[in-house]
Amino acid sequence: MAKKSLIQRELKRQRLVMKFAQKRALLKEQISQVSSLREKLTLHRKLQQLPRNSSAVRLHNRCQITGRSRGYFRDFGLSRHVIRELAHQGLLPGVTKSSW
Repeated sequence: MAKKSLIQRELKRQRLVMKFAQKRALLKEQISQVSSLREKLTLHRKLQQLPRNSSAVRLHNRCQITGRSRGYFRDFGLSRHVIRELAHQGLLPGVTKSSW
């Protein structure tokens, strides 16, 4: 189980990304449309003044059950440990243990 503080930090980042998504997209579009270098620099400075955690690049996928950040499977939204346990219990439809 991940530390509660790390899970809460990630949730805070998700909220900030959603809050500033439109503003970021608008500034990025304006930067691409403007031809003057001076205007581009001023718009870029406005983009830099937004909180760092409001950038979607800073988000990190975490397991929905344990909060583990490594070994994450996007198809399930779970870490490899949890997938293995649930597959052994037969709770994941279509997932079978391979053997050869």
